[in-house]
Amino acid sequence: MQALSRRGLARRLTVQALYQWLINESTPAALLRQFREQEEGLGRADPLYFEELLTGVVTHASALTVDLVPHLDRPLEQLDPVEHAILLLGAYELRHKPEVPWKVVVNEAVNLAKIFGAEEGYKFVNGVLDKLARQLRAHEI
Repeated sequence: MQALSRRGLARRLTVQALYQWLINESTPAALLRQFREQEEGLGRADPLYFEELLTGVVTHASALTVDLVPHLDRPLEQLDPVEHAILLLGAYELRHKPEVPWKVVVNEAVNLAKIFGAEEGYKFVNGVLDKLARQLRAHEI
C-alpha cells in the first residue's frame, strides 16, 4: 500500500471527525481541538487542509446535502454515517476546491470508503460522486 499524502491523511482524519459530527453533533471547534490533542495529534496530515475541510463541510453541509440528494438511491436518513461523511467531504471538494481535479476527489473518496465503509460501500460512493462531478465539473469531464 502506498503512503498517503499529507492531504490524503487530512481527508482521512476529516472523515473520522465528520463521522463524530454526524453521530454526536460535536462542534467543529471541539473536533479540531480533540484531533490536535490526541497523543498522535494530526501526525503527518496537512493541518490547514484538515481544518479547512472540516469547517467547510460543516458550514456548507445543508447545501452539500442538496447537491447529493438527487444522486442517492435511498433516503438520506438511511445512509451509513461513514458513507454520509465521505459523500459530504467529496461534495465539498467538488464544489469548493476547483484546484483539486475531479478524478482525484472521487478516487480519494472511493479509497476512504474502502477503508472505513461497508464492504460494497465504495461502489455507492463512486456512483454518487461521479454523477455529482458530471453536474458540478462538467467543464472538466
